[in-house]
This record gives sequence, C-alpha cells and structure tokens, in this order.
Amino acid sequence: MAETKSFDFVFLRHGESVGNAEERFQGQSDYPLTEAGRAQARALAERWLKEQMEFDLAVTSPLVRAKETAQIIAEMLNIPFEEDPIWMERDNGAMSGLTRDEVVRLFPEPDFRTPYDSFGESGEGDWELFLRAGRAVHQLLKRPPGKYLIVTHGGLLNKVMYAILGIPVQANSNGPSFRFHNTGFAIFNYAPSRHQWRLVRLESPN
Repeated sequence: MAETKSFDFVFLRHGESVGNAEERFQGQSDYPLTEAGRAQARALAERWLKEQMEFDLAVTSPLVRAKETAQIIAEMLNIPFEEDPIWMERDNGAMSGLTRDEVVRLFPEPDFRTPYDSFGESGEGDWELFLRAGRAVHQLLKRPPGKYLIVTHGGLLNKVMYAILGIPVQANSNGPSFRFHNTGFAIFNYAPSRHQWRLVRLESPN
C-alpha cells in the first residue's frame, strides 16, 4: 500500500436490490441485486476507470446486495476486497422483509420516540446505529493511511455522515437525512495530523 499521510474514503451504497425493487424494509434480510443493480455497479466502475479512481482496498458489508456490488467494482478496478459485518444495514427487527404497507399497518409511528428506543420492536434504535457507525469509522482509522472503498447501506450511511460531521441523533429521528440512492456515494478525506475531515463530493444518482 502506498505511503500517504491521509485517508481517502468513498462510502458507497449498493446497487438496486430485489428488496429495493419490491419496496421492502430490508434491514439485515439478504436480497440479491436486480439486473438493474448489477448494471448500476458496472456503470459506476466504468466511470471510475475513466476518472482513474484508485483504491488500495474495498471493504464491504457481507449482505449479498452490498457484497455483489463490491465484487463487480473490485473485479473491474482490480482491487482486493474484504467483508466486515460492522458495515451491515440496520437491524430493523420484526420489520425485516416487510413491505412499506405492512410496516405502516403493523408498526404505526408512535407519538414520541427517543433515540434509544428499539426499531421494529427488537432492532437497532437510532442511538445504537449511530454508535455502530462511529465504531465502523474508528476501525477504518486503525488501518494504514490509504484509499478505501466502503460498500454499505443507506441506513448505516446516514449515521456514518452523522458520526463524521458531528451531528447528534435526535428524538423522532429528527435532524438531517442524507438520501443515498442506489450507487450513491460520499467521498471524504481525513488528515489525522490535524483531525480534519473534508467532504470532497456527495453524489446520489436517481
């Protein structure tokens, strides 16, 4: 790995999955990519090849929709990749795999919800997810400085943005929401000598 003094991270949401296409609350349920999702991953890899994007390593959630996205990109860009379960999507408890209509019917929104309340009865609340996002970022910073591609999920990505930008979680899931469409990504640079994060680019294709 090339010697550098800073970290470059690309945090990428996976391509379209079967669960996305069916408008399901996927959580940690395992849905493969659709053909459209595979095409999205290939198109992004082709674009990055033209832009001469380079990575030392890709780290991916082991859920198949993220892993398959990472495999497509890693093969086309000729980079190694590894799996890490800390990058899995939010555990959404009993909501996992349900459609939006089913969630609205079975889990009506309470009048008030603290960040500490479980999601989907037994899943990760906003606070738990925020803490996991912080641990995930901290783990990355224990690696040698370099260029990393992280392939993960929209729910966790939101809390990664909170952790990096110093945004506190709030009651009723208030606060900013970062919408990452499939193969949307954020590019950050981190300079450890100054503890300075810099948002380089934020893209979320429709």
